[in-house]
Amino acid sequence: MASDPFDIGPAVPAFELASTSFAPGGTLPQAQLGSGAGGRDLSPQLSWHGQPAATRSFAVTMFDPDAPGPHGFWHWAVANIPASMGSLPEGAATAGSWPGLPADAVVLKNDGGFRGYMGAAPPRGHGRHRYLVVVHAVDVEDLGVPADATPAALAAALNAHTLARGRLVGVYER
Repeated sequence: MASDPFDIGPAVPAFELASTSFAPGGTLPQAQLGSGAGGRDLSPQLSWHGQPAATRSFAVTMFDPDAPGPHGFWHWAVANIPASMGSLPEGAATAGSWPGLPADAVVLKNDGGFRGYMGAAPPRGHGRHRYLVVVHAVDVEDLGVPADATPAALAAALNAHTLARGRLVGVYER
C-alpha cells in the first residue's frame, strides 16, 4: 500500500473543497466509477474556496493509495487551471476527453495509460479503496510540466509550488 504522495512534501494550509458528486468519506457513485466497475468514468464535480490570495493556478489530482503494488494508482492529474476558477463540473474530464477543462490546462496520462479521468475500479475482493481527490493552490501560472509527464512528476513539481490544498476522500469496494 502506498502513502499519500502529498504527505511527503512540506506541510501547507488547507482550504475548502467540496463535491456534489460524493460526500466526504462517502462511496463514489456510479458516474465516478471506471467502466470496468460498471461506471461512466466521469470526473467528480468539485468546488473550492478559501485558497491563499497569492494563488496563480490550480492543479487537480486523484490518487488511490490502496491499489495493489507499492506505488498506488493515479486516476487523474491536471495542471495549470487558471486561478480565476473555483469549480469544475461533473464530467470536466472523462476517459480520454476533457470538455470541461480550460484549453490551457495540462492533462496528464493516468496510470491507465490515457490522458483524462479514469474512474475507480479496484480489483474485486481487494477491499475498500480510498480515492484522494486534491485541489492544489499553486504559486505559479504554469508549473512547466509537459503533457507527456507522469502524475508522479506533477506531484514532485507540486511539492515545490503548492501554497495550500483542499482534500476530499471518496471510497469504493467491489
